[in-house]
Amino acid sequence: MRWQVKIRNAVLWCAMAALTTTLTGVNPAAGSRRLPPCPAAKASTRAPTQPAGPNTMGACRATGHILESGVRLARRGEAGFTPSGYHHLGANTGNEWAGVSGRMSVVDGSVRPRSYDFVAGRFMAKRNLGRGSIAWLEAGWAETGWAQPGRQHIYTFNTNTKTWQFYDQYLLRPGDKIWLDLRSNDGGWWSAWLWWGDRWNLLTAQRLPLGPTATVEQYVEVHVDAGRPGLLDVPPVLVDNVRLRPADGGASRLWRDDVPTLTGSDPAQREHNGGFCLDWLTRYDTWTAGDCG
Repeated sequence: MRWQVKIRNAVLWCAMAALTTTLTGVNPAAGSRRLPPCPAAKASTRAPTQPAGPNTMGACRATGHILESGVRLARRGEAGFTPSGYHHLGANTGNEWAGVSGRMSVVDGSVRPRSYDFVAGRFMAKRNLGRGSIAWLEAGWAETGWAQPGRQHIYTFNTNTKTWQFYDQYLLRPGDKIWLDLRSNDGGWWSAWLWWGDRWNLLTAQRLPLGPTATVEQYVEVHVDAGRPGLLDVPPVLVDNVRLRPADGGASRLWRDDVPTLTGSDPAQREHNGGFCLDWLTRYDTWTAGDCG
């Protein structure tokens, strides 16, 4: 999507290794400051039993080691075996919702160390503010060439800080499946939650100019370092159980084909993007994206 290429490349991000810092917590919304720290736990193997939120039984806030990384991504350049730049596989809504949730599998994406390569599976809430300005909050998992290469991380990114936050207290491995929830809160806050240790863990809460509803996205995103042409292999990522939260606060509903939805091509066919493929298994709550097999 052109807007994201422009925004990510226009932001004055810092050098790859020199300006990586460590955070110790999240920026909580008012109703989330009372949450206890999340204890050490293993990845959940069962689905969430209740919606995310500060009033949900067992809810806690991430307080472990958080790596904050600013990266200035290279511009489009010489194409290698995999075309350089961004590759987006997924969809976004044509109308506004109060949140999005779902499950994503984690894969090993052959990201090259000390490069600007990355692979991410993520959900996003965003609003176009006009005049080239876009506000958003995203959350998911990512493997990058600059933050502990070879390791997959839970991460968030928001346009307040304009940095990646990698949450090291959550140890991911290829083959894991993670549940994520992005939702609006009172007072202009949006929060990102991770289902971990069979409880909802608050990753971050940000006051963003999105309003109580926003357009939402579900994407597998691949970026290939324009300065280092090469081949990136991305095993197919499975995304399923994707639900949208209505503006009226009602129960979340599956993202099905009755929801106005924008995709890169005819969703009835396999979508190709730079050597990667997207297959809709159930439009639009179950799909896979990665190498074309």
